[in-house]
Amino acid sequence: VQLQASGGGLVQAGGSLRLSCAASGRTFSTVIMGWFRQAPGKEREFVAAISTSGGSTLYGESVKGRFTISRDNAENTVYLQMNSLKPEDTAVYYCAIKTWGLPSTSREQYAYWGQGTQVTVSS
Repeated sequence: VQLQASGGGLVQAGGSLRLSCAASGRTFSTVIMGWFRQAPGKEREFVAAISTSGGSTLYGESVKGRFTISRDNAENTVYLQMNSLKPEDTAVYYCAIKTWGLPSTSREQYAYWGQGTQVTVSS
């Protein structure tokens, strides 16, 4: 399984970015997709997750109402639309695959990880 995240960059506070994560090597429509982030010196933090069909989503408290996760099973891609960005959103963002059950906030339940994409929000 390979995951390729992209779309990170430098943005001013209040701005928006859209991250993408393309998956290969597994039937994309059968896996749960998640986004996590890790800031320097901090634990990897859950951001969002989406069910196989896209009908169920889960968000971390710090991003609720600002971020939206979606997926396109025909394109084997999951997205993270990030609006109203804050300096505290600065981190490396990782996409991940969970192969069983329901969307989860627990990083230990995700078996495959992408390489990460840097998001930097300036104040």
